[in-house]
Amino acid sequence: MFFIVLMGIISDMIGVATTVASIQPLNAKAAKKIPGAKQALFFVRNSERVASFCNDVIGDISGIVSGSAATVIIIGIFQQGQYIAAIILTSIVAAITVGGKAIGKTVAINNSTEIMVFVGRILFYIEKIFKVNLTHNKVKKKKGM
Repeated sequence: MFFIVLMGIISDMIGVATTVASIQPLNAKAAKKIPGAKQALFFVRNSERVASFCNDVIGDISGIVSGSAATVIIIGIFQQGQYIAAIILTSIVAAITVGGKAIGKTVAINNSTEIMVFVGRILFYIEKIFKVNLTHNKVKKKKGM
């Protein structure tokens, strides 16, 4: 359950970072051929779609799934007659979700470029390992092929 909450927090961080990140530092990193910079540029240039997907789709779904998982656990605790434990668990899940998203958004606002390069680097290696082009970057062909 906490993994699902963490996924929602990270998703919200990525969504906020894409809307806040500036293109200039990412262009500089891409010019220096830093792995992930081109992928980060793709995210920032498409920030409306990325933020909508990360914040609204993944963030909301993870909230619903974690809430449902917590409900199942709480019903089990309630059936055992441990009402205080059920209330405490509900409070903990809500506090971690709301507090984590608030802290995550603050971190994303203050470190948007670094977050985007980190996410871009993950995408860079996924594209490299699986030989797919998820960010529509132009692939340079080797001469003589």
